[in-house]
Amino acid sequence: MTVVTIICQVILVLTSAFLILLILMHKGKGGGLSDLFGGGFSSNLGSSGVAEKNLNMFTVIVGIVWITMVLALSLIHKFAGS
Repeated sequence: MTVVTIICQVILVLTSAFLILLILMHKGKGGGLSDLFGGGFSSNLGSSGVAEKNLNMFTVIVGIVWITMVLALSLIHKFAGS
């Protein structure tokens, strides 16, 4: 394997773990299975603080890096002939 492939794989693994953590940190929006059984009485009226907006921005950025690494690895694999 080339150095570029190894670097892309390491970045992909790190961003995968970080993306999972970022998604789990998001506040629930309701409408899920807990609402079916009466657990959804909290209403935020769509308001989100600065921390939630920053968390959304970081999640999008890490998601874009993750998608870029997946595409880069697939292109490397396709054109390397392996």
